[in-house]
Amino acid sequence: MEIPYIVIDQLTPSQQQVWNTYFGDADRPRYIEEGIWRRTQEEATAGQSGWSGGDDARRRLIHYHYRYGLVPTTAAPAIGLTDLYLYHSVTAPAGEITTHEDAVRAALAVGGWKHTPGGALWMRRDLKCKVTAYALHPQDSVARRKLPHNYRSLDVQITSAQYAPPPAVRQRPWDVLASGIRVKGQRGTPTLVPDLSVLADHLPFQVEIGCGTSVEAGIPPLHRLHEIYRVTDRQGDDPREHRFTLSPTSDPLLHEVLTEPEEKTAEFTEMFKACFLAEPTPAMCALKELHDAGNLVGPVITNNFDVLAARTSLEECFERPRSPCTARWVATAHRNTLPTSPA
Repeated sequence: MEIPYIVIDQLTPSQQQVWNTYFGDADRPRYIEEGIWRRTQEEATAGQSGWSGGDDARRRLIHYHYRYGLVPTTAAPAIGLTDLYLYHSVTAPAGEITTHEDAVRAALAVGGWKHTPGGALWMRRDLKCKVTAYALHPQDSVARRKLPHNYRSLDVQITSAQYAPPPAVRQRPWDVLASGIRVKGQRGTPTLVPDLSVLADHLPFQVEIGCGTSVEAGIPPLHRLHEIYRVTDRQGDDPREHRFTLSPTSDPLLHEVLTEPEEKTAEFTEMFKACFLAEPTPAMCALKELHDAGNLVGPVITNNFDVLAARTSLEECFERPRSPCTARWVATAHRNTLPTSPA
């Protein structure tokens, strides 16, 4: 696989302007895409992790950190993935780790990776892969985490050949692990508003948007990332309770990326590509009309990373909530909340 990996080829002049204004030189580094999942087997997660007692302590950490940039071509520039970093760490009973490590090495062979002499490093064109086994993971030793005596860990780190992730980046999933289980937000009992004319009683107001406007623009919902990175056994919009992917022997992610890295990278980059190609929707244009009429004040509060509000000429205030948010209207004058449908 070649790095840069071309994500969008032959940008039009208007697309180049979008990149320069909202991605390449923006208020926050939108040319960076990053995600972390911690999945642990413990009593608090029993329903999804299968925990049944003290000997169940499996753990899976996934962390990706990608950088995108303009790539010159013979015609118009392209957007390419210039730095790739994927970290996969799993802790499980020793027998499962042995089977998992054998499967990783088999996938490396199928994918045509070349083992560098005297080390734990494999190369495949512009990618490198490091595999490290631990009887006791150094992060567990530092944190004094106690695991069942027969547990082992295996770390797999895949990066573009010229990229060395700094210590702060490598540490992030372990900081997330140390922060504890995220408490999911619970939806209350909102009053659904079939006639938006009631908003006239709350002028002027500020607005917070969730993923509804993004989905309307053709951007996949965030659970698509769960499918790509095999975070749970979720497929599509099935509303059932989805079980964590925890046992390394039933985890397909590394096999997919090691045997067919080009095909898997196309999935890895599809969310960024969709965000860049999205266009402001009628809902965003309606917010702009409300703003221009003086009915909407302050920046649009959002945790979306698609920059659609800014591309509609609205000021954005980006906030990353501790729990899943819903799209809701916030009335500035009376501090009333009129929720719309869940994001």
